[in-house]
Amino acid sequence: MLLLTAIVLAIFFLPAPWNGLVLVFGVLGEAGEMIFGIWYSRRRGSAAGAERMIGAAVRVIEPCRPRGRVSYKGELWDAVCGEGADIGDRARIVAMDGSILVLERIAVA
Repeated sequence: MLLLTAIVLAIFFLPAPWNGLVLVFGVLGEAGEMIFGIWYSRRRGSAAGAERMIGAAVRVIEPCRPRGRVSYKGELWDAVCGEGADIGDRARIVAMDGSILVLERIAVA
């Protein structure tokens, strides 16, 4: 948008020495905006993928003895917990077996 505005100003409204200067600033501004946008989009890692779930805490919504269901960030997942866990317990994801979460129970102190 900045470059388009600079082009319109340079062609229709500004005299000879200023139109070139406005075009240069328009190109520099557009390049800076593009570089900032690329930097901003790459500053965070991807929020998807199974490897990002390992180590996260989940809440048990169906008893895991040894199979059950848990809630992770509002999504329901099938899970396996060797130690067993009851409704409302918290557990940690230690691995994934396909789309099934492998859990370990978080001990309440």
